[in-house]
Amino acid sequence: MNAPFTQVDGPRLIQWNSKRQAIEAQANQYQIVILVLPGFSQLSLSSFVDPLRLANSVSCRSFFKWMVASLDGKPVECASGLGVSVGSDFSGVGQTIQAGRYPDMVIVCAGERVEKQASAPLFNLLRLCRRHGVSITALGTATWLLAEIGMLDDAACTIHWDKRAALRETFGRLRVTDQLFVRDAHIVTCAGEFACFDLVMQLISEYLGREAAISVCRHANAGYWRSDDDRQWTINAGETGICKPLAEVIRIMDDHIEDPLPLRDIARCVGRSQRQIERLFARSLSASPMRYYLHLRLSRAKRLIEQTELPVVEIAVACGFASASHFSKCFRQVYDINPTACRT
Repeated sequence: MNAPFTQVDGPRLIQWNSKRQAIEAQANQYQIVILVLPGFSQLSLSSFVDPLRLANSVSCRSFFKWMVASLDGKPVECASGLGVSVGSDFSGVGQTIQAGRYPDMVIVCAGERVEKQASAPLFNLLRLCRRHGVSITALGTATWLLAEIGMLDDAACTIHWDKRAALRETFGRLRVTDQLFVRDAHIVTCAGEFACFDLVMQLISEYLGREAAISVCRHANAGYWRSDDDRQWTINAGETGICKPLAEVIRIMDDHIEDPLPLRDIARCVGRSQRQIERLFARSLSASPMRYYLHLRLSRAKRLIEQTELPVVEIAVACGFASASHFSKCFRQVYDINPTACRT
């Protein structure tokens, strides 16, 4: 939906919050610009935009308005090959903001190859938004771009779990969490995919009320939406057949990749014996606990190899290996290729 911005006298330093005056200050409209990059996640975009459409419908008002923009104003192809038409280019959005017509939120939607998508027009537009107090939201991997431009220094943030290790190792000053979404001043970061639905439902609830949000949820055949502090990866026993004690052990392992814990310490953390944990893994995963742990570490190492330029020795250390030679040996045993060849 192409939506012109409302002319105002000056920048509106309005944070996304639940205060009723925020709605009044925006002339009863919430205007969003979505910046899509080639190969973006269609699931992330649809999970965010469609609930806005439903919210307008159930509330019988066009409160949310949005416009999609691309770098050059031409249609953009998402990761699944579908094309999305746009209403402007990055330069046009910037000119609109400089003319004093400010959106309430600018969203960046990216995809898997986000490391290659930094550009001067995008970064100039994001800096312009920041100067004028326009809220910026990064969906999925787009958090990487905000980190690259320096907007996340000393701020909490999140990103899709597949990129979390690479983000943390590449930008050491960031406070990266595995939450579904994080709201920090004028910056919002979201893990992407279905987490975008949780994020936008929070937005709808705060601006149109919980009753409207529940109606949207019902229409979308969703039983509920998750809160911002929910973890991205949660094992539900009823859905996976994995019991709660085993899920807790796996969570501890995932939290201790760089500094692997011995099984006795893990057992102490969950109040079980080592033998009990071994039986749980054998019954549910057909693997020993430490073998499973090793695969978790190697899986993260593989992502770091594919997504960063970090030296292999640094990746080995980041994944809890005492030496590069031991790391390479374990890597070859699992993936049938050495780490250097995997990168090339």
